[in-house]
Amino acid sequence: MRSTRRSQTLLDYLGHAGGQVLAEAHLLLAVAVTLHVLLRKRDIGGSIGWIGIAWLAPVLGSVLYLVFGINRVTRRAHRLRARRPWYGSDGGPQTQTERADHLAPLDRTARRLTRRPAEGGNRVTMLRNGDEAYPAMVAAIGQARTSIALSSYIFRADPAGMTIIDALAAAQARGVAVRVLIDGIGSGYFFAGAYRRLRRAGVPAARFLHSHLPWRMPFINLRTHKKILCIDGRLGFTGGLNIGQENLVAGASPTAHEPDDLVHDMHFRVEGPVVAQLTDAFAEDWVFTTGEALTGNAWFPAPEPVGALIARVVTSGPDQDLEKIEYLMLQAIGCAQQSIRVMTPYFLPDDRMLTALGLAAMRGVRVDVIVPQKSDHRVVDWAFRAQIGPLAATGAKIWRSPPPFEHSKLMTVDGLWSLIGSSNWDMRSFRLNFELNMEIYDPDLAARLDQFMIRAQRRRLSARRLIKRGLPWRLRDAAARLMLPYL
Repeated sequence: MRSTRRSQTLLDYLGHAGGQVLAEAHLLLAVAVTLHVLLRKRDIGGSIGWIGIAWLAPVLGSVLYLVFGINRVTRRAHRLRARRPWYGSDGGPQTQTERADHLAPLDRTARRLTRRPAEGGNRVTMLRNGDEAYPAMVAAIGQARTSIALSSYIFRADPAGMTIIDALAAAQARGVAVRVLIDGIGSGYFFAGAYRRLRRAGVPAARFLHSHLPWRMPFINLRTHKKILCIDGRLGFTGGLNIGQENLVAGASPTAHEPDDLVHDMHFRVEGPVVAQLTDAFAEDWVFTTGEALTGNAWFPAPEPVGALIARVVTSGPDQDLEKIEYLMLQAIGCAQQSIRVMTPYFLPDDRMLTALGLAAMRGVRVDVIVPQKSDHRVVDWAFRAQIGPLAATGAKIWRSPPPFEHSKLMTVDGLWSLIGSSNWDMRSFRLNFELNMEIYDPDLAARLDQFMIRAQRRRLSARRLIKRGLPWRLRDAAARLMLPYL
């Protein structure tokens, strides 16, 4: 009996001591999180949320902040463009010609943001879906002589992907320097079929921010969303297109694919001096991932003008490139005098972007936003309806494009300026992903993109319709909106 009492007393003591240790650990961790948030976080709402979680969820809240709340991505890559100035087609330093129209402030802003010039002498060709883009990409890979750089968020080892994998392997076998970078999550975390097949074929391939060891994988929320293919430093492809069978729309039979499984997209073939900027963006990600620097004429030959378009690459990511694409969009909205058209698969910008678009609409600029009638993420659709109301009330027109799912990411301003690339209009693209867009000053391309977007404007979503939704649906959508920073 006495032994039982002693055992119980010992357990009570250990329980009390353990609880005291846990309480002290919670206090220290919560204080540490609070100090880190106050010094490092810029967003007030997010800061309050993380501090609250750290204090109200003992230990667990601090662990969640450690895993998801801290941006540990620092580029160990050399800033290649800081070491290598841009050169014109005459071999001399690239000079920047000042614009004389109302888009001059936009041009100056982009130059300051990117430290890249707006380069002339380019040609850009629109490619619709994988049906047009994949054959052009495979043909270009087959004609490569010195180098191939490919980066993709999704790269599947399905029939569409295998065609490109085989072309890359053949290029590697004939002596072309091939480098392939695929995202460590988007192309499969555990079973990355394209990566395994490329490595098996002897193609140098790497996975961006990937590790099978959880303690070495603190970047699960930070992905490379870029779509880049550069051939010999002279020919490039970029846009919104991933690599997978779902992007082959024209040849899909009703029995092989349900309409919901298909993905419409727009990709672009790029020729001219601006391809060096595309290659530079890939080279930064490659050296960050592998430590190997890509330099020399094989990757960066002397530029050769082939057209009349003026273009510049704009990258963005949760490091020193933070918010650059978002800032560029805000400046473009501010410069608009006649029209702004946006097509995006996901439209969940923050209040700052919504206010800029709303103010443009109220000062008389025609604002059209085109989103899919049904996206591939139901929660995103719910949050979109809760987020879009104030913008629709300003007179901006919100349109739904018909199925299949439209994945194109396009923006035009005043029929003069276009933005193409990988960025969606959501916080994930603006703040978390590594993205690549290209701005283009050319009225002909802007007109073609405008016509394409106008044809997709099928059904308008009015502010009145949003207000008339039933209470249960409005509550559901508002709750989904709370997840906006991570959707």
